[in-house]
Amino acid sequence: MAALKWINLLLLVLYPVAWVAPLMRAGLLPLFGLSEISVLTGIQALWATDVLLALIVTAFALIAPYMKTIGLALVQFHLLSRRTLPGLALMGKLAMADVFLIALYITIVKGIGIGRIETAWGLYLFTACILASLLVGLVEARRSAD
Repeated sequence: MAALKWINLLLLVLYPVAWVAPLMRAGLLPLFGLSEISVLTGIQALWATDVLLALIVTAFALIAPYMKTIGLALVQFHLLSRRTLPGLALMGKLAMADVFLIALYITIVKGIGIGRIETAWGLYLFTACILASLLVGLVEARRSAD
């Protein structure tokens, strides 16, 4: 079970990397270069156009997964009650919603055929972080049930 603690602590480092890593490359015309879009640049663009959506994405992409990871670390080191695990699991599910939204946007843009969009390594890293966090949370919840 010590490995779970290390995986969870590693997520505290990997999440910020995933937030600045390119999720996708997008461009309007094939002749021009593609712009890299990360979680942070996407949120930054949203703040200029739609504050409510920016708040929602910030909560789902940044706050929920990081708070869940910190909460799990506190539970693992016996600094927080195991009774908080259901709430932490909900935070992880909210974070997963962000991954689905990004995938949906990519699918829609590719389907319309306007411009060009490519997925980048940051999308896979962000998804892996969310899935690893969900897995650690499930194992911790199962341990508390025993």
